Amino acid sequence: MAKLTVLILFLSMIAPKRVFAEYEQWCIADPQSSDDELQAALNWAGGSGGADCSKIQVNQPCYYPNTLKDHASYAFNSYFQKFKHRGGSCFFKGVAITTEADPSMF
Repeated sequence: MAKLTVLILFLSMIAPKRVFAEYEQWCIADPQSSDDELQAALNWAGGSGGADCSKIQVNQPCYYPNTLKDHASYAFNSYFQKFKHRGGSCFFKGVAITTEADPSMF
């Protein structure tokens, strides 16, 4: 019995531990939002919000598709990824939603 206890104790020390990670989430523009609402939220995110919008500028890799919805989604997600662990949210006055489907795949 003592040998079995020692074996179990030993195996519990060397057995790989399972790590449960969060599901990946992205923050995207809500398709039901108006252009005026999206533009206001995009202006905030790319301005005082601190999102990095450099890649959605003309001649940059994420400029296309050149739509308000796509640029807003990029800015919202930039903000969300940067600040979600410090209290940042994906709300943007109700014009954004979270998704677990990678938006770059669509």
